[in-house]
Amino acid sequence: MHPHLQQWYTRKKWKPYPFQLQLAEAYDAGMHGLLNAPTGSGKTYAMFIPIICAELEKIKNGETVNPGLKVLWITPLRALAKDICRALQEACVIMELDWKVELRTGDTQTSVKQRQKKQMPDCLIITPESIHVLFCSPGYSLLFKNVEAIVVDEWHELLGSKRGVQTELAISRIKHISPQLRIWGISATIGNLIEAMEVLLGNDIPEEKTSIIRSNIKKEISVQTVFPESIEVLPWAGHIGLKLLPQIVDIIYSAHTALIFTNTRAMAEIWYHQLLEFDEELAGQIALHHGSLSREVRDWVEESLHAGSLKAVIATSSLDLGVDFRPVDTVIQIGSPKGVARFTQRAGRSGHQPGAVSKIFFVPTHALELVEIAAIKQALKEEIVEKREPFVQCFDVLIQYLVSLSIGEGFKEKELLQEIRNTHAFHLMSDDEWQWCLKTITQGGDAFSAYDEFIRVGIVHDVYRIMNKTAATRHRLQIGTIVSEPVVKIQLMKGGFLGTIEEYFVSRLNPGDVFWFAGHCLEFILFKEMTAFVKKTKEQKAFTASYLGGRMPLSSYMSELMRKQLESPGAFNESKQEFKILQSLLDLQQLRSAIPTTKQLLVEVTHSDDGMHIFFYPFEGRLVHEVMASLTAFRLSKIKPMSISVAMNDYGFELLCNETIEITEAVVRMLFEIKNLETEVMNSVNAMEMAKRKFRDISIISGMVFTGFPGKMKKSRHLQSGSQLIFDVLLQYDPNNLLLKQAYDEIVNDHFEHARLRKAYMRIDTSEILIKYSARFTPFAFPIVVDSLREKLSSERLSDRIARLLADNSAV
Repeated sequence: MHPHLQQWYTRKKWKPYPFQLQLAEAYDAGMHGLLNAPTGSGKTYAMFIPIICAELEKIKNGETVNPGLKVLWITPLRALAKDICRALQEACVIMELDWKVELRTGDTQTSVKQRQKKQMPDCLIITPESIHVLFCSPGYSLLFKNVEAIVVDEWHELLGSKRGVQTELAISRIKHISPQLRIWGISATIGNLIEAMEVLLGNDIPEEKTSIIRSNIKKEISVQTVFPESIEVLPWAGHIGLKLLPQIVDIIYSAHTALIFTNTRAMAEIWYHQLLEFDEELAGQIALHHGSLSREVRDWVEESLHAGSLKAVIATSSLDLGVDFRPVDTVIQIGSPKGVARFTQRAGRSGHQPGAVSKIFFVPTHALELVEIAAIKQALKEEIVEKREPFVQCFDVLIQYLVSLSIGEGFKEKELLQEIRNTHAFHLMSDDEWQWCLKTITQGGDAFSAYDEFIRVGIVHDVYRIMNKTAATRHRLQIGTIVSEPVVKIQLMKGGFLGTIEEYFVSRLNPGDVFWFAGHCLEFILFKEMTAFVKKTKEQKAFTASYLGGRMPLSSYMSELMRKQLESPGAFNESKQEFKILQSLLDLQQLRSAIPTTKQLLVEVTHSDDGMHIFFYPFEGRLVHEVMASLTAFRLSKIKPMSISVAMNDYGFELLCNETIEITEAVVRMLFEIKNLETEVMNSVNAMEMAKRKFRDISIISGMVFTGFPGKMKKSRHLQSGSQLIFDVLLQYDPNNLLLKQAYDEIVNDHFEHARLRKAYMRIDTSEILIKYSARFTPFAFPIVVDSLREKLSSERLSDRIARLLADNSAV
């Protein structure tokens, strides 16, 4: 072991793991690569200490030590940044290296950012967006010229998103400025680690200079399902786990500190409120944490977690990633996590020290989620997790990047093209596509060449530079925008800022309406300049603030595991308890209909006062079922014209018809035909309308639509109408526009999950069709019916209706 490395482990009184020594060796040899190790195994230090050792060795040998920035540590979340900064600075102090470690994110004060431009720290922790903001500064190459290492933390989180593409482009530029640097990523286990490394490093690093360092530590995860006394206590559908509230309170009190994860912000608000209502002693001992709360509130919660002064925090994915809260010894997952990787990630928030056991309790919100946890237990045993598919050909991100470079130091066409083609995201970009991008920023493209605001960049002595000052100002304000719904500030009439919420929710409020937000019951007073003014109220009859993007679909791997679990209930040792509780429900399903095998497609037909219900159970996840439902309805209406409404969940989908039609195997085969799949899908779902919605995001990222100045942000409907106008103009005058094509591609690949959809149709094509008629809704059908009611009824009316439906359908 290298003496400097030995010094670190001696001072910390730790024994190094083999992977930590392998990584130090690989880094010392000038390798690039990816570190894959479980949460809480010391991977942050494993990555940073070899960098420190290399610097100490330079100093010892009397080599020239360059001033300024040497390490760029890229993190996907601001919440992570502060924690990492603390850990890295501590490591420098212990190793007696006189380095400054600082942050640069959207939360960093302007004065600090200005100081950093004059004198960079030795190590900078930064988000992908903030690097692109630096590219807009004249002389940015001087800031990066001495960078020796780029580390991308939680790379699996960035991979498979446009922020990942931003990261690829940033690395490609800095590689060119500082060719001697080494690139490393830190990733949790995903199903395509080799591909993940290739995407991170790009195409210009020889294979022999790359390495994947895998930890041989098997992180022990203790999974316990919180079971009800009997299946009757566990609802069939329509609830969020509150029936198990007493058991959850017991778990909170038995833990040192618990993290309670929900899948949506609204669910987190409800659980926080219900826990306090159930046990007043928890007041002051529990807190709420999600992305819509103010930075101050989130900081306070994170600091309190570090200090161990809270019993529990109810959180969403805002605390998913590697923040090290050592007091946390218990994690509670409310409802299905929808994927193995997410469940493992959340479990790892407890026992975040090397060798510690991660303890997670699973709280089912309805009966069939017991099948999902059984599937997850099996997946953990087999050590298989989902893949993350990288994005390619994101021309909106590329155009934003080109404009950023033109504002900073400008760029030369041939030189930059080679850099960009060395990224995975654009390695297939043709010369024509490249020329189209340049034409778009310099001439506004074919459709907008007559409008000055679209002509942003000019060419001076073969260098592309920004020519339009207004465009430069707007670009700086909008840069890094990976779009979400416009948000509104929630501000107390007397007091502080509480957080933000999507505009669409506030637009439905009337003065006097009462809602829960940030753990407070608030009365809406008025809406002015994208701020909702509220006051606290003691009124308890309030609804919970609802948010967009709330429903996560089941991953394809989870879907496959669920089909296997249902085919052989209780056959796997890990899931015997779950199926013991579920048995009466499965018996009822078998009695009224059937439980399909992996080689069968179950179709159920039930008649009610509402009409003829046809249920299909492909078990392929909500997104795939959404497309399947639209296409199946489209094809069915061709057989017999009728009114059809659709509903779906992760297990199947329903067609509710106002006419009766005979369902035979031949009809079902026709409904699931693979022939003309792509064309008919586009026809059945109003693809143009969906493309327009997608294009809104693309037009904002590429800078074609301006979101507004700080404090005067444009309203959602104005952004939508502006982007729709551009969409219509392009469709008429520039139909081959790459951003138009991208909008359709994103629908097909993201929303339709095209590859997964085709695979599902191929599986169904070779499956046996099982058609069952049932006088009442089956346990499988019930959650889908509830989902369809959710869209039509208020929460109070919905719970009454669910109770009636359950009474009508639960008897044998």
